[in-house]
Amino acid sequence: MTSNTLIPPEEIIHLSGISWQTYEALLNELSASRRLRLTYNYGNLEIMVPSPEHERYKKVIGRFVETLAEELAVRIEPLGSTTFKRPNLTGAEPDESFYILNLNAVKGKNRIDLQQDPPPDLVVEIDITSGSQERLQIYASMGVLEVWLYDGNSFSINILQKHKYVVVKESLAFPNLPIQEISRFLEQVGQKDYLDLIKEFRYWVRSQVQKDD
Repeated sequence: MTSNTLIPPEEIIHLSGISWQTYEALLNELSASRRLRLTYNYGNLEIMVPSPEHERYKKVIGRFVETLAEELAVRIEPLGSTTFKRPNLTGAEPDESFYILNLNAVKGKNRIDLQQDPPPDLVVEIDITSGSQERLQIYASMGVLEVWLYDGNSFSINILQKHKYVVVKESLAFPNLPIQEISRFLEQVGQKDYLDLIKEFRYWVRSQVQKDD
């Protein structure tokens, strides 16, 4: 598959030697109206302006997760691009985040504190500009068990094992389904009508469930 990146592409700025206080100040200053995405890792700050392509894939994969949950009767708590922080160390905003196994631990909470609360069970990362490796390190340090990664060409399921992510074929969140088939649907993003694509994906999930029955 060839990725036809829309114009303009994502704009990314990398800064080093940034204090945690500066990072927090930027989060507070930009919280009301920003479309920027901030990632902090031990003094290194990445500021990204997402592209339309990035946002399109983010929306579609997030909807795929919700469709899987609906069809499999799995309870989820979607928290989108919530900022997850380990104070003075790391902070990241996933493209999409979901609590599944740990849903009850955060249900109804308006603030997530990783010093007391568990991290999300599933995170979605769209990596059009190859900046995900540092974010994967951050998610590993937080203890996020599963990351779905799409780079504009390939889709992968990454499971945390011994503090590192390993690419696997089966999802922890939705076991016993060939989740990697999502790649086939992502190839149609931008070509097929959004709701038609979601409907086609839903039919596919139902066909897989019927096979298991």
